[in-house]
Amino acid sequence: MRRLWTFVPLFSLLLGMVLFPGKAVQAGNQESKANFTDTDIEAFIDQEMKIQMERFNIPNAAVAVVADGRVGVSKGYGYADLQQQTPVDSERTLFRIGSTSKLFTWIAVMQLVEQGQLDLEADIRTYLDFQIPGQLHHASSQEPLAPITLTHLMTHTAGFEDYPDTIFRLEEQQMLPLADYLQVYMPKRVFPPGEVAAYSNYGTALAGYIVERVSGQPFADYIEQHIFTPLGMKHSSFRQPLPVQLQPDMARAYRFVQEEYKEGRFEYVPEPAGGMSSSASDMSRFMLAYLQGGRGQAGRILADETIRSMQNQQFTQHPLLSGTAFGFIEGSFNGERTLFHGGSTMLFDTGLYLIPEHKVGLFVSLSGGSYLAHTGLFQAFMDQYYPTAAAHDPNLTPPEGTMERSRQYVGEYQQNRRSFTTSERFLSLTMGLIHVQMDKEGYLIVNHAGEANRFVEIEPGIYRNLREHRTQDYYGDFKTIVFGTDPMGNTMLMSDGPMTYSKAPWYATSSFTFLTLIAALLFIIISLIFWMLRAIFRLMRRSRIQQPRWANAGVGAAIGFGVLTVASLVGVALNGQIDPVYGLPNAALGILPSWNPVLDVLPWLMVEVGAALLIFALLALWRRYWKISGRIHYILFTASAWIVLSLFMYWQLIS
Repeated sequence: MRRLWTFVPLFSLLLGMVLFPGKAVQAGNQESKANFTDTDIEAFIDQEMKIQMERFNIPNAAVAVVADGRVGVSKGYGYADLQQQTPVDSERTLFRIGSTSKLFTWIAVMQLVEQGQLDLEADIRTYLDFQIPGQLHHASSQEPLAPITLTHLMTHTAGFEDYPDTIFRLEEQQMLPLADYLQVYMPKRVFPPGEVAAYSNYGTALAGYIVERVSGQPFADYIEQHIFTPLGMKHSSFRQPLPVQLQPDMARAYRFVQEEYKEGRFEYVPEPAGGMSSSASDMSRFMLAYLQGGRGQAGRILADETIRSMQNQQFTQHPLLSGTAFGFIEGSFNGERTLFHGGSTMLFDTGLYLIPEHKVGLFVSLSGGSYLAHTGLFQAFMDQYYPTAAAHDPNLTPPEGTMERSRQYVGEYQQNRRSFTTSERFLSLTMGLIHVQMDKEGYLIVNHAGEANRFVEIEPGIYRNLREHRTQDYYGDFKTIVFGTDPMGNTMLMSDGPMTYSKAPWYATSSFTFLTLIAALLFIIISLIFWMLRAIFRLMRRSRIQQPRWANAGVGAAIGFGVLTVASLVGVALNGQIDPVYGLPNAALGILPSWNPVLDVLPWLMVEVGAALLIFALLALWRRYWKISGRIHYILFTASAWIVLSLFMYWQLIS
């Protein structure tokens, strides 16, 4: 789970079967697309892991592959401790698996559903000891909203906004107990439940707390007793920090910075949303149990029919798009339906992929790299063992009338997984944007995840990607996009998995916001420099110009606003510096400088001085202070100041 950060399981393994040493077998009861041996698979994974580890400077990784009821590959790569040169042991070495942890939260929920203690369609407030608002944050009426259910939480359609800077901490004392976390960082409800897919860490944490409340056990205790023990997962834990006996087995996480590996610290994450640590061998036990109808080494974790229900699609924004099952994300990889879930912390990246039809699963976790490492590994495997003819048709041409229909979709689309009501709203201008343009032939050019994709209309509002290879989209292959309308009346772009994007009005686009902000700030700063140089020049010449007291006060207010603006920019720049190891600003890690409270005050001082600027600008016009050029300059300065303040207010930087 990453930030807004990005991650992308685009990974699905289709190991159509694994065999007994040296002997080809078929996966499931179906005719296999490819035959291979354990030795062949291991050699292939060795080769591809070497490629990915060199490409992304990965110091350690572990991979497990299961098929047809047995483990085909379980292997470690690199060093769990670079300094001690300790090799990764797939049985014992633990990796942080990030949002892949969510799968265990959903298993726990379904266990309690089986026991009749939870109802998937009941209002979750019946299970909580604190209140969740019954209305949308932006709603003008007080009409009650439909309740949030566990089904909504499990399909990421509860309608919560997202706060990315509340996820990761580096100190144990900074991570609040689960009950406190859920109340202190409760997000606003911004969409009606069941209508808009927007991936939510908070929603999963909420479900984990419901497990605690209903079972009467702390979340980590419940998972150990009811999932880890039946599956024989002795090298897994949700505890943070890890239990003493597991701490020596934790893989040290590194990031390759300035031609050397730098070690990161243990990351604290809300338990149910991404706090789990596990080994590749333990995760192979989980995959086998899930693919075998819930049977583990020492008992069942779920009934077979419950597992089957969890594998069914539970939500999609459109019939042509992949959606979500209970807990898993749907995908189509080389023509095979895949259930997967990725997970990224600041230091680790993980992917778990299941092909239920063939009883195949693959798990990979690594530190120091990129989600592109395990997606690249998977795609290489699929192309090697399960190649399929290209499903796309590069010769598709836009149908008649496409220019008129497609023009309405041109614009900037921002993630619906974002904050709508806090200063983090500003991050939506810097992360996860999709830009849609139209060329002169009527094709849509869709820029997403750093790639340009060419789409052709196949039906009104439905477009097919002409790209031959997979994209870097985290939740699917980005082969089809569908345009519709979100609950607030905005054009919405829908793609695979639990993610949607809404079209921003022109005044809320990143280009307009940044260009306008930069222009206004430049004018303010240049004016400030001009006034300071003029003052120095007059001082050197010992010349004094007599001006009315109010005129001098007006200049002082303008200089004061300029100084406050520069101070704010410097403070934000210092606070927003990206840590080279963790890839996030310190503020997102809960690390704030002692002078940070000053940053909270500066915007309000700017508002007060901005109000004074308006008064002095009117006085300058009325009493004709300065020359005409001076009055024009002052009015433009005041306008620039209020442009900056208006943008700050719109993006909740002043609230």
